[in-house]
Amino acid sequence: MRRPTLFRTPTSPAAKLYARAPVEAGKTPWRKAHYCVVDLELSGLDQRNDEIISFAAVPIDAGRVVAGSALYGLCRPTRPLTEQSVLIHGIRTVDLADAPPFDEAIRPLITAMAGRVLVVHVAWVERSFLGRAFASQGLHLRGPILDTCELGKLLALTRHQPPAPRALDELARSLYLPVHRPHHALGDALTTAQVFLALATHLEEFIPETVQSLARANQRLSSYRV
Repeated sequence: MRRPTLFRTPTSPAAKLYARAPVEAGKTPWRKAHYCVVDLELSGLDQRNDEIISFAAVPIDAGRVVAGSALYGLCRPTRPLTEQSVLIHGIRTVDLADAPPFDEAIRPLITAMAGRVLVVHVAWVERSFLGRAFASQGLHLRGPILDTCELGKLLALTRHQPPAPRALDELARSLYLPVHRPHHALGDALTTAQVFLALATHLEEFIPETVQSLARANQRLSSYRV
């Protein structure tokens, strides 16, 4: 049986900033909102045993990617990486030997996410691993999570087209966008940021979009399936 997550009072400056920062109102027009696009590289997908080994965050302001403020970081794992893990992202255990331990490494990411709407590709991964990471800092993930995978499906159904690709690189190419270094946290975060802007722009051709309407992509998909 999985042990319940225990929360503690936020103590680090990063955790306190995140806990206090105002969250974007759901009715905010999507172009006026502030976003943080996050990508994680993991030692595996087992939420009980695997770990975050690298992360990237890319801000979006006023409908534009702020690439100059992008963040990339490494985390030292508590156990050696498997061969399968290394084959996927190219990060070896030795590459992380001098990286800070997880509790320390994650704090810049928490700061980067403060007061911003989270954007990811395939939300359950980031929700699971970030949720656990934030709990270790005494935090809950706040605000909506916008999922470019779900938004891609929504755009395809809205246009009466075949289902959108699930993989990030395939989705980017279907939108005629470049793919930046796949399976590298910063490369994937930049690709996700561009994909998000393209999807939101195309969806707004049909109805005015807000943070809330984009966050409800999965519910909107259900209405098409009925």
